Amino acid sequence: MMFTCTTSGCTDLAHGHGFTAVRKGAAAAARARKRSVSTKLVRDKKKGRSLRIDIHCHYLNRDAAAKLAHLNPAQYEPSVKFASALTREVNVKQMQDRAAMLSTIEVRLKDMDRMGIDIQAVSPAPQQTYYWTEPGLGAEVSRMVNDRLAEIVAKWPDRFVGLGTVPLQNVELAVIELERCVKQLDLRGVEINPNVAGKELTDPGLNLDRFFAKARELDIVIFMHPIGFTQGDRLMDHYLNNVIGNPLDTTVGTSHLIFGGVMERHPGLKIVLPHAGGFLGHYWARMDHAWRARPDCRTVIKKPPTSYLKKFFFDTITFDPEMLRNLIDKFGAAQVLLGTDYPFDMGEEDPVGLINSVPRLPSAEKERIMGGNAARLLKIRR
Repeated sequence: MMFTCTTSGCTDLAHGHGFTAVRKGAAAAARARKRSVSTKLVRDKKKGRSLRIDIHCHYLNRDAAAKLAHLNPAQYEPSVKFASALTREVNVKQMQDRAAMLSTIEVRLKDMDRMGIDIQAVSPAPQQTYYWTEPGLGAEVSRMVNDRLAEIVAKWPDRFVGLGTVPLQNVELAVIELERCVKQLDLRGVEINPNVAGKELTDPGLNLDRFFAKARELDIVIFMHPIGFTQGDRLMDHYLNNVIGNPLDTTVGTSHLIFGGVMERHPGLKIVLPHAGGFLGHYWARMDHAWRARPDCRTVIKKPPTSYLKKFFFDTITFDPEMLRNLIDKFGAAQVLLGTDYPFDMGEEDPVGLINSVPRLPSAEKERIMGGNAARLLKIRR
């Protein structure tokens, strides 16, 4: 049973209304997903190519945004706080121009077909983590966002898997929602930010080791996406709080996970880093040098930092074949996943073409990067 919605701009499913009916059919939808994906894989094999899966793409939940609009969310968002008037103007126009791409699935499907993408691992618009809210409200809005993603997957099981969100501002509520995402909604993981409203993921007050332990136990994907650098006073002009700030925030957050021992305490975590890993993916040796040279860099971890960095996964958004080649050379084809950042203007419009243009990349590695690695991580059964 599906429901209709009269919300402006909504042309697909209801935004969270009546999800009980959808959830009752979750088991059937999961079985249908496995069948349809398997059928598609066979069809793609006949075409001579493997499945193509986008690990990095976003969906804006308009009902969740409307629910919090009276609280002026922009005042808490680094990408807005640390932006010039011109950048804010351009961003408003982008949201207007791409509104249908962000929230209307029929438009998205056409774009996926044009780009050669079979399946999106669709995650919330990055600012819809809402860590700045009171924990109870944060949990409520997380449920809205996650229920909607589950609806999308249930209606188009051969085109989408979902990555939800959890209220990391309260670890107990975050763990509860994480379990619901996986066990009730069949989402394949969650998106998090590299910090929780300015607090590091290793902040003792957050006690997020419980969250990471549960993520490891459930064997799900954590997609860690920035929303601008939290101290971006120097990055306000020229869109620098995205151009530099986004990869910088990923770099800082990942460094804390490494040096703070999260990756050592929770081996096997599946954390995907967007934008090709930020700056760490391309300037990793400085971490190892510091670890060897200074005792204050060895207070927690027992091995060189890159031994932990190699456990992360990276998307392909480099915009340059040689840069992508270097990423693959350092971390291995098994750790790299196709990504687009759809539908934002800092995304990769031709992800397949980028991968195909990487020098000296064997066909088997291309297939793994285009979809095989993501299928394994996301448990898309072949």
